Amino acid sequence: MELSVVDLSPVPDDGTATDAYANTVEAARQAERLGYSRFWVAEHHGMADTLAGTTPEVLLGHLAAETDSIRLGSGAVLLNHYSPFKVAEQFGALDALAPGRIDAGLGRANGSPAADQALGTKRHVQNPDEDHEEKIESVVNHLYDDYPDEHAYSDLQIPRSGAAEPIPWALGSSPSSATIAAKLGLRYCFAAFIRPQFAAHSFQEYRDQFSPSQLAGSVDEPQGILAVNAVCAETDEEAARLRAVAEASYKRMRRGVVGTTPSVEEAIDELGGVPDPTPATLDADEWPRAVSGSPETLAGLLKQLADRVGVDEVMIQHVVGNHDDALRSHELLAEGVGLTPR
Repeated sequence: MELSVVDLSPVPDDGTATDAYANTVEAARQAERLGYSRFWVAEHHGMADTLAGTTPEVLLGHLAAETDSIRLGSGAVLLNHYSPFKVAEQFGALDALAPGRIDAGLGRANGSPAADQALGTKRHVQNPDEDHEEKIESVVNHLYDDYPDEHAYSDLQIPRSGAAEPIPWALGSSPSSATIAAKLGLRYCFAAFIRPQFAAHSFQEYRDQFSPSQLAGSVDEPQGILAVNAVCAETDEEAARLRAVAEASYKRMRRGVVGTTPSVEEAIDELGGVPDPTPATLDADEWPRAVSGSPETLAGLLKQLADRVGVDEVMIQHVVGNHDDALRSHELLAEGVGLTPR
């Protein structure tokens, strides 16, 4: 099994965005050293006092200079906010900075009404799936310089490294995103930490609808990543204690409090106790929003979930109150899965 990481750049208590980005750099360097395949960074808007990951294209440029071999990408750049040509230019520049190791993770999401208005984003589009599909296709055509000669954009150029072009990924958390990925013949990453109940159905839809396309950057057969919220510790019990942060954060989100990360102690207090450890074997239809365990337990859990949807790569998103706990989690999990350090 391959492992990867998506990082949200959480702002530490009494810290700043500078501290958040320093932690992200440290996590990327560690992931590279431990043998993780990819390190992606996220895009969230309007909550920068808690999540500093607002501009993946900027942060990835810095990570390109701080790493040597790990693939870097966006999880995701939110296309509904931007011009496809501008996004392609950004990823072309990233490719020039880190030749042959850039992933263009393309997704969509609305933020708060105020954030969307400030970004100039329409919250209601007549045909949102069609609009998103067209934007993804446009980004890829720009990245691969694949517009036909008669097209108005055929003479537009973007920065390039001369190595392999950025690899496009369609990202999502619903069957509709799976359908778009399948129709375009692109690689697909599903965010099971957002809507785990749709994971199996979305990957089934992706495989059922998949057909190789003429779009540059497409693949001949379905290829996917399952992204999950997971935390690892020396014991199942300690890992469950750390998972309390993710559980409490989700309860807050359901109350409309988005982007905050309680401490472990605050989370346990809000939950009324420490969560039970994730069982080593999940029921066939059980899809927890977050999982936890010792290296052996968590490696087994991730394999179960990956096998259910037929993928060989799992991407770890964590909501952990303490940066050192997060780094230790990645280290223990790498040992449990048996990654080869670089």
